[in-house]
Amino acid sequence: MQLTGEQLIGYQVIRGKGRELLAINPDNQQAISTPVFNCATSDLVDQACELAEQAFDPLRATAPETRARFLEAIADGILELGSTLIERAHIETGLPVARLEGERGRTASQLRLFATVLRQGRWQTATFDTALSDRQPLPRPDLRLCKIPLGPVVVFGASNFPLAFSVAGGDTASALAAGCPVVVKAHRAHLGTSELVGRVIQEAARRLELPEGTFSLVVGDGSDVGQQLVSHPAIKAVGFTGSRSGGLALMRTAAARPEPIPVYAEMSSINPVFLLPGALAQRANAIATSFVDALVMGAGQFCTNPGVVLAVEGPDLETFLAQAGASLSEKAAQTMLTPGIHSAYEKGVNRVAAEIGIEPVASGKAQSGGSQAQGHLYQTTAASLLSNSGLLEEVFGPAAIVIRCQSVEDMLAFARSIEGQLTATLHMENQDQAIAQGLVQAMEKKAGRILVNGFPTGVEVCDSMVHGGAFPATSDSRTTSVGSTAIERFLRPVCYQNFSDALLPDALKQDNPLNIWRQIDGQPTAPNR
Repeated sequence: MQLTGEQLIGYQVIRGKGRELLAINPDNQQAISTPVFNCATSDLVDQACELAEQAFDPLRATAPETRARFLEAIADGILELGSTLIERAHIETGLPVARLEGERGRTASQLRLFATVLRQGRWQTATFDTALSDRQPLPRPDLRLCKIPLGPVVVFGASNFPLAFSVAGGDTASALAAGCPVVVKAHRAHLGTSELVGRVIQEAARRLELPEGTFSLVVGDGSDVGQQLVSHPAIKAVGFTGSRSGGLALMRTAAARPEPIPVYAEMSSINPVFLLPGALAQRANAIATSFVDALVMGAGQFCTNPGVVLAVEGPDLETFLAQAGASLSEKAAQTMLTPGIHSAYEKGVNRVAAEIGIEPVASGKAQSGGSQAQGHLYQTTAASLLSNSGLLEEVFGPAAIVIRCQSVEDMLAFARSIEGQLTATLHMENQDQAIAQGLVQAMEKKAGRILVNGFPTGVEVCDSMVHGGAFPATSDSRTTSVGSTAIERFLRPVCYQNFSDALLPDALKQDNPLNIWRQIDGQPTAPNR
C-alpha cells in the first residue's frame, strides 16, 4: 500500500493545504522524508464532519450484522498489511517489532470483540413493559426501551499505542459498532501508520457500501484542528487518550458549545501499588523484580505504569529496595515515542529529583543518545507528601517513587486522599486480609481496576475489563475505554410508548427479528435460536 500523506475524507483522498509535516524517527530524531503530510485546513475539517452528519441516519439504520462484518473486514485488512504496517510503525515509534505485532493482534481482537457484541444484541438493552389496560386506578401503556447511537464521534489517536488506541483502536471500534460515524485525528507521532490503517477502514466501508461519511481521517499539528473538530455542531461525542492538559482543553471546548457534548477522556494516573506486610515478608525479592520489569516495560509509556509504591518501614522494605535497585541498574535505556515525550520525561524526573525529601534508590543504564529514557527509582516518606503533593504528579515514563510508611494507617490515609486512578494494586497474603479490606474500600472510590498480586500494565480486552477511573484518570468514571462495555459511551436510551410494531426499531419488534435476548416484564427472555 502506497503512502501519500493525504487526508482521507469519506471515500475521497485529498491533499491538505496546511503546513507540511514529516514523521520523525525517534531513534535518531531524524525526519522521515516520505511522504510529506499536509495539515487539514478548516474546509476539510468541515467536510469530514458534514459527511459524518449525512452518514449518521443511514449508518445507524444498517443491521448489526452489517456493522459486525465491517469491523471484521477492518481487522482482516490490518492483518493483511503484514510487515508493511509493522515496519512503518517501528520506524515512527521506536517500539520493538514484537511489541507492535502483539498490539496489532490486540487491535484485531478488539474489533472482532465488538462484532460479537453486535451479534449478541445485549448492547441494545431491549426492554419491554407490556400494557396493563385493566390496571387500577390507571392503566399502564405499552412501554419499550432500547439504546440508539449518539451521532458522529471524534476520536483522537493516542501517542503510546499507534494501533490499539489509535485510528482503528477501541474508541473507533466501539463507536462504529454503536452506529456512529467516526472522524479520527491522526496523532503526530505516527502519521504513516495512521494513514495505512485509515486506508484499510476507508476501503472496507466502500466495499460494504456503507455511507461515505462513515469514516474520515484528518491530519493536524497543534490544537487548531482538534479544537475545530470538537466545536463542530455535527459532532456529538469525543474519545481521547492523552495528557491531562489536552483532555481538559477538549472538555472545556465541548462544555462551551451551544450544545455541550460528552468527552470521554483518559488522562493521567500514577497507579499506586500497596505492598502489605505479609506479602513483603514472604516475597520481597520476587515482588521487587516483577515491579521493575513492569516499570520499564515499553519505556514506561503505559497509562497503567506503576508510578508509586507504598510499604511499611522495616527490614522487609529494605530487602525490596535493595532488589529493586539491583534489578533496575541492569535495565537498558529505551527509546521513547517522540522527542517531545522524552523531553517531558527528563523534565519530570529532574523535578522529582530536586524535591526536598526525595532520595534516589537506583537508576537504569544511561542512555546512549536520541530519545532514550533511563529508568529511575526514588524514595520518600509519607510525612514528606503532606508538604509536597506535587510528588504525586504523573511522570510519563520509567520512573517511580517508593513511599515509606510508618504504619498501615499511613497507607490507608494515602488511599483515602489520593485522586482518581486507572488502577490500584495490592500485594498480599492471607494474613493481610484485614488491611486489604480497608484499602479495597478506599480504592473502590478512586480506581477503575483493583489488582491482587500482579501489576497493572496488561489490560485484557474482554467483557469484564474496566479501563477508567475517577477524575482525573478519566473525565467520566462511569465508563471504560477498553472492553465490550465501551460501546455504552456512544449510546443513549429511548423509550417508545404505544408504538405500532411497524414503527418500532427491530430490537423491539414483537417477533424479535434480530433474535436477541430481551427483558420482558422484568424477565430475561431468550431468543428463539
